[in-house]
Amino acid sequence: MTAGTLAVVGGGWAGIAAAVAARRAGWQVSLFEMSPQLGGRARSFGTSPQFDNGQHILIGAYVETLALMREVGVSLDQALLRLPLTLQYPDGSALRLPPGPALLSFARAVLGNRAWSWPARMRLLQTCTIWALQRFKCDTALSVQQLCRSLPPQLMRDLIEPLCVAALNTPAREASATVFLRVLKDALFRGPGASDLLLPRLPLSELLAQPAQAWLQQRGCELRFGHRVEALQAQENGAWSLDGQPFDRVILACSSVEAARLAGPVAPAWAATASALRFEPIVTVYLESLGSRLPAPMMALRESDEAPAQFAFDLGQLGLTPGRFAFVISGASAWMERGLEATAEATLAQASLALDWSSPPQILKALAEKRATFACTPGLLRPHQALAAGLWAAGDYVDGPYPATLEGAVRSGHAAAAQLGHSLSRSAAW
Repeated sequence: MTAGTLAVVGGGWAGIAAAVAARRAGWQVSLFEMSPQLGGRARSFGTSPQFDNGQHILIGAYVETLALMREVGVSLDQALLRLPLTLQYPDGSALRLPPGPALLSFARAVLGNRAWSWPARMRLLQTCTIWALQRFKCDTALSVQQLCRSLPPQLMRDLIEPLCVAALNTPAREASATVFLRVLKDALFRGPGASDLLLPRLPLSELLAQPAQAWLQQRGCELRFGHRVEALQAQENGAWSLDGQPFDRVILACSSVEAARLAGPVAPAWAATASALRFEPIVTVYLESLGSRLPAPMMALRESDEAPAQFAFDLGQLGLTPGRFAFVISGASAWMERGLEATAEATLAQASLALDWSSPPQILKALAEKRATFACTPGLLRPHQALAAGLWAAGDYVDGPYPATLEGAVRSGHAAAAQLGHSLSRSAAW
């Protein structure tokens, strides 16, 4: 017996999470995906060699993402390399969080970082204490740069700015302080292991998309690849039709652009809010240097007007291709204006100067995700989850406490699926 028929439009991590949760709850699920595979903006492509569509990082605080991976059969120990949070730079300076209670661990890491002056370390601990006493809340109009204006420039450069752009994909001068504090609270001060880095040891598609596809198909879900939904129309009692096919309920788990296109005729105010979102790109430059190895699987880099990358990953140390390295440029709008080729060349020059190589590094491939995430700016108005009776949105852009992350996408998918059961008892009231 099924709870009803459900259409999920979009097969990214939000759509996968919604489809899995709905099927577990007894819904007959049909999932529509424009591309030939699941995964959305976190997937692999190609065969030989295979590339990820960007280098994604998970952390221990991604509770719902990790639970979803386990549910579809992923062995987390095999799929992810767990490391204590470390921001290690090529010059040897580093912030390393040792094991232990969150607050004590963070304090020990800060006090032990001799690359920062003693007054700078004390100022950081004082500032974080104030944030904690304020329950990690602040004026919603503040940017991260304004929030941290009392911190020394070195701390901004080596800690705040890299954490901000990694988590929010938005430069500190433009990023929402409210969201940044929420990320810090959950990552650094939630509890043991929450701040741990979880680096993928598998191609991204094997991390969730492929296991989830097998899980859904084994349970009778219909997966329609290469299908772009053209029309969404309301029926009676909260039912809908997609391209003329009726469904009891619909979850729009596609991009905000696609969701706004479909929702425009039925929820114009919602579509206007979704359409107003501004995006930030992420560029990944893959370099190859045979016989080379970085000092750590993940390295922090100091960006500048001539050095674009903030992080570098040694894919060989992650069990992937030895001699291949991924350099990530988040919040890459300014660099995209220079062009992808110029960005790749600047990254190569940065890597050649900042790191030691056994053989001269060469550009293997440069990838740009032009709409990687929404720009997470102060006071940003994000579209709500509910559009109309029997119609919800799911995605990392939907209103919520987190920036555009894998965890935000998964939580949104789960939240949309949770509304399905409630809607059955409320449908007559809409």
